[in-house]
This record gives sequence, C-alpha cells and structure tokens, in this order.
Amino acid sequence: MSYGRRDNFGPKPVESGKEYDVQITEISRKGDGIARIQGFVIFVKDGKVGQNAKIRVTQIGPRFATAEIVNGASAAATTAPAENPAN
Repeated sequence: MSYGRRDNFGPKPVESGKEYDVQITEISRKGDGIARIQGFVIFVKDGKVGQNAKIRVTQIGPRFATAEIVNGASAAATTAPAENPAN
C-alpha cells in the first residue's frame, strides 16, 4: 500500500518536443523564465519577464517542465534594433 506520496500527478497539459506560445511572467531563482500552461509550471531557459515566446518543451517532470526558446523568438526580439552606423 502507498500512503501519502503519489508519483503520478495526472496528465500534463504539455508534451515533450512540442512547441507552445507562452508569456514569461516570472524569473526563477536560477535565472530562467517561468511560464504556465493551464497552471502547469514551465521553466524557460533564457526567458525574460514580459516576453512572449514560442518554446519547445525539452523535459517533463511530475510538477514542472523545462523548455527552450525556439529560433526567431529570442529575447533580442523585444529590444530595439541596432542603429546602422553606415548612415
């Protein structure tokens, strides 16, 4: 018999290898961005607060997932473009 601890927390709203559009709402203690899908926490490598990004889930655990930003939706997209020094 198993009392108290459950290793399976039910179905997850994300799948490993799939891409999702999210908004980074917080920063973790380790510096990763935090997003949520249906309340499920996703740690996003190099994510910045306020950033809207397309992410790819790399790993799923019982309580959270980890993801990386897909090319083209990096934090640089939220900054101003560099000036052209040739002008």
